[in-house]
Amino acid sequence: MRSVIAVSLLSVFLASCASTPELTGKAESKECIVGYLFQGDSLVNPDSLHLGMVTDLMYAFANIKGDTITEGFKNDAENFRILDDARRKYPNLKILISVGGWEWSGGFSNMCLTSESRGKFIGSAVRFIQKYNLDGIDIDWEYPGLPGAGNVHRPEDRRNFTDLLGELRMALDSLGMKNGRHYLITIAAGAFENYLKHTDLAEDVHYLDFINLMTYEMSSPAGDSLTGHNAPLFANPRDPRSNSDDKAVEEFIAAGVPPSKIVLGVPFYGHAWHVDSTAFNGLYEPGGPTRNPINASYNNLVSNYINKNGYVRYWDSTSCVPYLFNKSDSIFISYDDPQSLRDKCLFLQARGLRGVMFWSFKSDYRSTLLRALHDELK
Repeated sequence: MRSVIAVSLLSVFLASCASTPELTGKAESKECIVGYLFQGDSLVNPDSLHLGMVTDLMYAFANIKGDTITEGFKNDAENFRILDDARRKYPNLKILISVGGWEWSGGFSNMCLTSESRGKFIGSAVRFIQKYNLDGIDIDWEYPGLPGAGNVHRPEDRRNFTDLLGELRMALDSLGMKNGRHYLITIAAGAFENYLKHTDLAEDVHYLDFINLMTYEMSSPAGDSLTGHNAPLFANPRDPRSNSDDKAVEEFIAAGVPPSKIVLGVPFYGHAWHVDSTAFNGLYEPGGPTRNPINASYNNLVSNYINKNGYVRYWDSTSCVPYLFNKSDSIFISYDDPQSLRDKCLFLQARGLRGVMFWSFKSDYRSTLLRALHDELK
């Protein structure tokens, strides 16, 4: 049964949507559930993934070397074979290769610089997709025109990114004409204003099936001196950053992206902080990284932290997300749980978004969070 809060949220969302100008974009009868799978050098166990509950699987990551796409890890070829076999049980499942990510976005700017270098990459991408019988490609450039993890970047990235997507669209449409198949092109996009300033999403979106909006990492002990939520649905007035899923979605729509092409990202992990004050149960108080690292995957939080070992669960009714606080140890943990994910599903449905995306499978190996998404949307 939906909570009273969730039902009231839905009524608010619907009222706000009624005053939102209609944007173009193909409406979908059912929302997609997009999952990122990061295996590293490990072999995939498809039985552990509950593939029947996702519509699109993003295999992370391929790398870029010499302007061509390359396998990222030693067992990628075998993993693609395993996933292709598993897909026979789930004929509606789409499998895409995600290229780049935070650590491997360093080759994008140089690759996109000329039509020749873009053509070399696109040719290799087409061959990669054919070799592994994939359904498309996800470009996870973090970020055009910005340094990301200290990457090469240029002002020209904005235009070159658009050219890459347009030329890639032409190549995959040509391939699809030959074998009667539509190949997906998606991107993973930063949910912050500076990302929008360095991209032309109003043009880019014409070449994309959807955009995976990374609406998380909105507060992190690695970069912030004040605690906060990893992925708040709405901004809390006490948060000077004023970040939220709602704000990011509004900004992307204002930039020209139809709601029907926005996929809302949710994290299956959290962040742990050591705080300097016990006021407000540690929320929006000065803090930083914990002295000893804490594994904040949802699985580990359930096993060792949520209402256990001195940690008490609290609910921020403004931001619609939970958090944990251990008063004696002065540790604050931000995370998402089934309740917050259900509210986010209501939000995306009311706003007419394409669906939900999560990072990543490995943080939810019991599929508790995935099941919450599936039960709400499907």
